[in-house]
Amino acid sequence: MIPFSPPRIDDKIIEAVVDVLKSTWITTGPKTAEFEEELKKYTNCKEVICLNSASAGLELVLRWFGVGSGDEVILPAYTYAATANVVLHCGATPVFVDVNADDFNININEIRKKINSSTKVIMPVDLGGFPCDYDTIKSLVEAPEIKRLFSPKTEYQKKLGRILVLSDAAHSLGAEYNSKKTGCLTDFTVFSFHAVKNLTTAEGGAVCINLSCFDNSVVKQELKLKSLHGQNKDARAKLIPGNWKYDIVEPGYKCNMTDIQAAMGIVEIKRYDSEMLRRRREIFSLYQKLFSADDRFQLPVFKTENIESSYHVFLLRIKNINEQQRDEIIQEIFKRDVSVNVHFKPLPLMSYYKNAGYKIEEYPVAYDNFSREISLPVYFDLSDEQVKIVAKAVIDAVNQVCL
Repeated sequence: MIPFSPPRIDDKIIEAVVDVLKSTWITTGPKTAEFEEELKKYTNCKEVICLNSASAGLELVLRWFGVGSGDEVILPAYTYAATANVVLHCGATPVFVDVNADDFNININEIRKKINSSTKVIMPVDLGGFPCDYDTIKSLVEAPEIKRLFSPKTEYQKKLGRILVLSDAAHSLGAEYNSKKTGCLTDFTVFSFHAVKNLTTAEGGAVCINLSCFDNSVVKQELKLKSLHGQNKDARAKLIPGNWKYDIVEPGYKCNMTDIQAAMGIVEIKRYDSEMLRRRREIFSLYQKLFSADDRFQLPVFKTENIESSYHVFLLRIKNINEQQRDEIIQEIFKRDVSVNVHFKPLPLMSYYKNAGYKIEEYPVAYDNFSREISLPVYFDLSDEQVKIVAKAVIDAVNQVCL
């Protein structure tokens, strides 16, 4: 069986983790700080804080900005549950909008229709690793008529003076928009280092801070405080002789990254462009070659004049089929010893959100994309021969179901 997305765990990763274990310092410490600096350098953002997940990063930013009851956060209907769940955790309301038919990303014209005085944050999602149109989103939130609608409730909201742009870039580390890496394109960018991501720390995430009217180093310290139960000293600081006393200045959370995780990330970020992105780009190109001659297949957008994907998920769509046929095709592919997936089931189809009153009929493009989409294996150790096996399995399965 060809797996869908196994992590890259080689001797360099294993040695780095063993070194941390032998050091006896395994929680947040020097390796986490080093990884933060590597990410800051790689993305060219102003500050980075590493955490135990991207979900934690999204929620901490919302709470830092004071998002709560009565507030609304605009996000695409086509995303993973974490994007919306964190909004609910804060007591705010997720406002879904439809997506583009070509690249799966949030439709900016639909964003504009949903903005009102309750809107505090827009959360674009770089689905599959392809960046959203951030210049247009930034122009939207800076537009005088949109800024006049903004109704700040906290000091930070007053200081920013507009809707915050919080990018869910869980998929898009290493992607580029107008020759800039994701991470420096919006107010905050959140990456995921989950086991299936291009760069993995087993579990983990990072927040890139790129605010123009704040001291970003202070913002980092405020997020760090929230990530450690509101404790004003971390474990290393308390080990300094005579420095054991600490205070709890707010009821925070526990979502810091460990040095074990960071050690994996340091290895990967140093070889990310030269090895991981290079190989994933090759795999995407080969899939494109293998499917492009058959007009039944709609290939994903992964490179344009000014945008290049991180090549995280190959979002293949099949034309003129329905959801049931797509599911049958997937079953046929698995019978051929190939693992595939679907990214994602739109949130209005999920029981919780459906029961909360969201209706998939209001997001027709999201549903159409989902109903015809199959995600193909893409990972570092996938060989060209295996890519060809995957493509043949997909084509044979479509032939089987769509007679």
